Amino acid sequence: AACVSDAAAAPPGVAAAGDRRLDDVLLAMDVVDTLRHREQAVLHELESGTREEQLLVRLKDIYRAQGIEVPDHILRDGVKALGEQRFAYVPPGNSLMVRLARLYVARDKWLRPAALAMAGLAAAFGLYQVGIAGPERERAQDARIELAETLPASLDRLKQDIEASTEEAEALRLAGAIHLDGRRALSVADAGAARIAVTELETLKRDLDQIYEVRVRYQNGAQSGIFRIPESAPDVRNYYLIVEAVDPRGGIVSVPVTNEENQARSRVPVWAQRVSQDVFNRVADDRRDDQIIQNAVIGHKPSGRLSPIYAVDTPGGALTEW
Repeated sequence: AACVSDAAAAPPGVAAAGDRRLDDVLLAMDVVDTLRHREQAVLHELESGTREEQLLVRLKDIYRAQGIEVPDHILRDGVKALGEQRFAYVPPGNSLMVRLARLYVARDKWLRPAALAMAGLAAAFGLYQVGIAGPERERAQDARIELAETLPASLDRLKQDIEASTEEAEALRLAGAIHLDGRRALSVADAGAARIAVTELETLKRDLDQIYEVRVRYQNGAQSGIFRIPESAPDVRNYYLIVEAVDPRGGIVSVPVTNEENQARSRVPVWAQRVSQDVFNRVADDRRDDQIIQNAVIGHKPSGRLSPIYAVDTPGGALTEW
């Protein structure tokens, strides 16, 4: 309570003295402002060697004309402040903080375009991620999975299926060679070559599973046989029956056949199977009487084999072109 009463009882002269000091500063600032507005005249007076007292007299006259009495010490303080540039505004240097402040002040001009630009960039980035980068990452991931999991599993599974479905040495040899090629391709990350190996194993498996009969063609006047004279043996004739592969439902199917003249292997529905001269003549006699071959089926291909089992004498060899 004593402290509060002491503060309340503080003499009014303290506040008055503070007010006078503020008035003095304001007057000094006004003097400086007046001198600055009359800068050319002041400079002229100073250059001509006019004494400070004369300058003060002129300043008093200026203020008296406005009805203001200014003490001499205030006028002297104003003249001194002008010389010291005490109340002059000095613009700040072009520092980083100043540039940022100016940028902030001018935000109404650039903020909306910048926001629109940022939104456009964000939309473009999103579209890039969804339309390009995302699918590329998925494709890369799919490719890694294919090389590490899908293709190896397919190669191993097909080889095992083939080994379980046949005892034919040639089929097992082919399966092993194709499987090895596929594994070598995987070791160097060649997915294309590995896919080819998978396709070849799938084809080999289908050929092993396929069932059909080998039937001599004769329907609708079709040619049933030919003979060829080899260039290397002009006095020899090779006899062939024109045959087709017929599945259990009666459909004609394409099967792999190697042409003995050029060793080219292709899938064909009709080919010329080489037979002995006796078989050739017997089939010719069978057709000659009524244009129908009674015993047209000369072989069959069971599941688990690559080549047919023939019921007639076949020296081996076939033609795919004649």
